[in-house]
Order: sequence, then structure tokens, then C-alpha cells
Amino acid sequence: MSFIILVFPLLVLFFSIVIHEVAHGSAALMLGDPTAKEQGRLTLNPIKHIDPFGTIILPLLLLLITAGQGPIFGWAKPVPVNPYNFKDKRWGSLKVAAVGPAVNFLIAVIFGLAIRFVSLPASLLIPFGIISIYNFLWGLFNLLPIPPLDGSHILFSLLPYTCNKFKRFLNQYGLLLLVLFLFFGISFLFDIAAFLFTLTSGLSPMI
Repeated sequence: MSFIILVFPLLVLFFSIVIHEVAHGSAALMLGDPTAKEQGRLTLNPIKHIDPFGTIILPLLLLLITAGQGPIFGWAKPVPVNPYNFKDKRWGSLKVAAVGPAVNFLIAVIFGLAIRFVSLPASLLIPFGIISIYNFLWGLFNLLPIPPLDGSHILFSLLPYTCNKFKRFLNQYGLLLLVLFLFFGISFLFDIAAFLFTLTSGLSPMI
């Protein structure tokens, strides 16, 4: 049980963010940009996606700090994308940005509904629950409109050119804003993820 509580969330986070990045690259390829494919990033091989700090150091630090009792976050190395190659110049960046969180939400819903409607052995309830709630968290986290998260690309695609100063501000201070959110706002996302997990699985959060 201690393995599931302490180590399994790290594995779930790791492979969820890898799938997330592959989804971005695949969407870009469908829109006409082969950059990620040419650089060998359309693979589930985790080694290709490791960011030393975001994939290894930060999750381990959070695991130690929370002793497995709090949400663990991290990120993979972003897949390279060249929006000038997109067939859809207007909305291509938005589509590529949105598909990553969408895949995480899809994974979360599938595993949550499996808990509700499939007669799972008791030994699978906690692993399935961790997969579901962490993918809800990861999807929500990436929708934050803070660079370099996907939500910022979605926001920038929707804002008019008159908001360029605001875009520059977010780009300049994005990392600071992100750190502040991780310290002071992450519990809010956890509450939303917990609600979505309960809605799909019918159970209270297990972590």
C-alpha cells in the first residue's frame, strides 16, 4: 500500500505528462507541422520527454514535502511546434494547446467511469482513483492562463492585438506567477479535481 501511495502517483504523473506532450505533437502534425515528428518526440519513450527539473526534481521534492499527502506536479520537456507550418494559421495554436489537457481529461473520465460502472477488484480502486484524479489535476493545471502553460496559448489565441502589452506582461512574469500559484492556489485546483472525480466515479477522493 505504501508503494501505491508514495511512488505510484509519480509514475502516473510521469506517464500522464508524456501522453500530454505526445498529444500536442500529434495535433501539430495533423495541422501540417512535422517538427515534433522530425525531432523524435512523437513517442511514448519517457526518456525523450524528460525535463530534469520539471519531471524529476520538482515531483520528488513535492513528494518529500507532502509525504504523499498532497498533490504532486511537474512537467515534461515541451514538444517543439512551429505554428508557421499550420494549415489553420488563425486557430492552429489554440487547437494544439487544447488537445493536451483534453487528453488528460479523457483519461481521467475513462478511469473514473470504470470505477463507477465496472466491477473492479478492490486492489484496483486506489490505482484507478489516483490515475483519474491526477489527470483531472494535470488537465486543470495546464488550462491556467499563465505562460508557458497551455492555457496561456489558448488565451493569447483569443485576445485581440490590442492586448499585446498584457501578453508581454504574462510572458515576462509567467514563471513568477506560476510559482506563486503553486504555493498559494493549488488547493483550489485540487478541490475542483476532487469534485470532478466524485462526479465521474461516485467516490470521494482517495488521496
